[in-house]
Amino acid sequence: QLQLVESGGGLVQPGGSLRLSCTPSRFGGGYYAIGWFRQAPGKDREGVSCINSSGENTNYADSVKGRFTISRDNAKNTVYLQMNSLKPDDTGVYYCAASPTWSGTRCHDRSNYPYWGQGTQVTVSS
Repeated sequence: QLQLVESGGGLVQPGGSLRLSCTPSRFGGGYYAIGWFRQAPGKDREGVSCINSSGENTNYADSVKGRFTISRDNAKNTVYLQMNSLKPDDTGVYYCAASPTWSGTRCHDRSNYPYWGQGTQVTVSS
């Protein structure tokens, strides 16, 4: 069973930046596509960004394009989500998820991911 651990969340002012990290519990996580999702209070969990196992393919939700960047360092077994120009609407619990297959443009569909982390809270507020 692959487990994922997210870190890097916190409280930031509007316009600020945070970098989230997602680390699989065992080496070999580089074989998995990774998706970042978020869930705001009272709302459904939505896809934010995703990356294939090699890092060559990425995808972003329209709401974060130009502000968020997903990347991975397979030597460090870690996937990152750099979040810039944060807005209050970005507030929520951010989850990373892993899949053994790359779903392309459907990578924001959470049903594609069998493995999930526990989430890290991101709060954007002045």
